[in-house]
Amino acid sequence: MTPERDDWDAHWDSYASAASQNPAQQMRHEAIVAEIRARHRSGPLRILDLGSGQGDLLVKLRAAFPQAELLGLELSRSGVELSRAKVPDATLFVADLFAPPAGLERFAGWATHAVCSEVLEHVDSPEAFLRAACPYLSAGCTLVVTVPGGPMSAFDRHIGHRRHFTRDAMAGVFRAAGLEVERVRMAGFPFFNAYRLTVIARGERLAADVEQGEGRGPGRVASWAMAIFRFLFRFNLRDSRFGWQVIAIGRKPSM
Repeated sequence: MTPERDDWDAHWDSYASAASQNPAQQMRHEAIVAEIRARHRSGPLRILDLGSGQGDLLVKLRAAFPQAELLGLELSRSGVELSRAKVPDATLFVADLFAPPAGLERFAGWATHAVCSEVLEHVDSPEAFLRAACPYLSAGCTLVVTVPGGPMSAFDRHIGHRRHFTRDAMAGVFRAAGLEVERVRMAGFPFFNAYRLTVIARGERLAADVEQGEGRGPGRVASWAMAIFRFLFRFNLRDSRFGWQVIAIGRKPSM
């Protein structure tokens, strides 16, 4: 990641509450849990969260897989502090993968499964980021990645999105990082797309609204809107050429 361009401590100070209540985040986290559940049959379960943010995905993983060992790597100290309060039994590092902190080396080849949710759109080189993560994945480790597709909003740019992805682009990132591509699906049509269109329509005003409301929670209208979208998201197509949520499954080669 690029801390000189992205102040992630300030990001979580400003957007932690809004992110937790975001129905799109909840949709992504449910999809990640389902992908891991479908691929874990038996044996140890060691899950690495790359860019673990403020710990919301770790909370979902702990609830879904109480037997799992959890490791979170996050550039933001504020994010790690929030995560430790939410998932005290997870191992967490304030970590830049390009300059790993002391102690992280003991997790070389550790993860049986890894997740990277809404991170790669923030980095200058997604391929380099995943290559830097590979030493912590065991041979055959499954990696679940979510990234945005579709058009970019003013709010996306405000929070540091460099790019959005297509199916082919995400598959290319995996291959360039030395990972096998199992599947890339474009989820979310039609209701996630409708949600994204409301974000695009709101434009730059959304960032100001979120920052002003942080700590107070959403208003009544926003709460109703999020509840409606949470319900509608149940009827999204899992995969469609029109979907704007990219969900990619890769694997570290066994050899």
